[in-house]
Amino acid sequence: MKRRILIMGAAGRDFHNFNTAYRDNPNYEVVAFTAAQIPNILGRNYPASLAGELYPKGIPIYDEKELETLIDDLRVDDVVFAYSDISYAALMHKSAVVNAKGANFILLGSKETSLKSTKPLISIGATRTGCGKSQTARQIVELLMAEGLKVVAIRHPMPYGDLEAQRVQRYATLKDLEKYDCTIEEMEEYEPHIVRGNVIYAGVDYEAILRAAENDPDGCDVIVWDGGNNDFPFYQSDLHITVTDPHRPGHGLAYYPGEVTLKMSDVVIINKIDSARPEDILKLRQIIAQAVPNARVIDAASPIRVADTSVITGKKVLVVEDGPTLTHGGMTLGAGTLAAQKFGASSLVDPRPYLVGQLKDTFKTYPGIGCLLPAMGYGAEQLRDLEATINSCECDAVIIGTPIDLNRVIDIQKPSTRVFYDLQSIGSPSLEETLETFLEKQELLAAIS
Repeated sequence: MKRRILIMGAAGRDFHNFNTAYRDNPNYEVVAFTAAQIPNILGRNYPASLAGELYPKGIPIYDEKELETLIDDLRVDDVVFAYSDISYAALMHKSAVVNAKGANFILLGSKETSLKSTKPLISIGATRTGCGKSQTARQIVELLMAEGLKVVAIRHPMPYGDLEAQRVQRYATLKDLEKYDCTIEEMEEYEPHIVRGNVIYAGVDYEAILRAAENDPDGCDVIVWDGGNNDFPFYQSDLHITVTDPHRPGHGLAYYPGEVTLKMSDVVIINKIDSARPEDILKLRQIIAQAVPNARVIDAASPIRVADTSVITGKKVLVVEDGPTLTHGGMTLGAGTLAAQKFGASSLVDPRPYLVGQLKDTFKTYPGIGCLLPAMGYGAEQLRDLEATINSCECDAVIIGTPIDLNRVIDIQKPSTRVFYDLQSIGSPSLEETLETFLEKQELLAAIS
């Protein structure tokens, strides 16, 4: 008898786990996916073209709220949990629900789900969303390119649209963002790579994506896995780097799968030491020493730059921050908030009285956001809601703390300025020294000289 599988996901790790562990395995039948965390991703079908010959009708995707009913109605044997940035308490509550219905609760590891590249591969992960993983990946790409290497980045999946059309995506120019009808969340991750001159891949089928990246028409010497949330890599790594946040020092041991990501590390970066309390930095050092005593530890900062400080000084400002960082990342500040403090905003304007449409639902789901506005843009409706909320807010100016310029995708009818932030490693060992050691070990520089 085939074991009947339900995969709990959020349009990312769930599809990858299916593709690697179940798609062509006749001993299992995946009867459904469930969706959570991300709006507007349920009610779809994982298409037959991606699901393989065993699934000629594809696989339905339901709301996670229907989990208990689905276990009964679909006679589920095993429930596979497959999304990230969830507290251990919340994770085990879900396990209790599944076990109470008689099914097994399963967490797949890297042995069954990680793929091997033919190219040297560096992976970047984090213990929580919002640690500074993206600027770390960008800095690594810049350092590798400065050595004359052809770098191809692969981003953790964000397939929020047409799954069949998103099987393999290659981004080399800003026009590709329009070609693939990207959300704000996708643009925030892809655009910084594109403007730096390297190619980035994403999509749904990460075996096909990896092979395309290895054979990129512009060449490929090394692959950089740019992870999402606090998930562990989809690929076997030659160098695995985890970014940590001293503003949340204990979270690396309290959120799944952040602890997995941390314990896999060859290198751990303590980011934001320029803005964190010394006692929290010390606590994080102690956690790292206990969890991964053999890892190299790099101190780093993410200093901010502001395009026009006069827009901030003495003004009542609305701060718009990266959406996932404030929502399932649970952060209560970001680059925009730091800019408001540093450059003397008179006050932060609370957006909650002005919320429109789906943004109201976001604040109900994540009440801890407070007086910041997450740049939610998972679809056209959310973009309209974001634009209307910003423009109706009674503020003097808007601080854009997101990795992209929101003025490019919505019409902000108020003075605004962008905040930029990049990773700076401090002291020794440094990120530069670490990459030099990696390149020597992989004999990459000798290969291109």
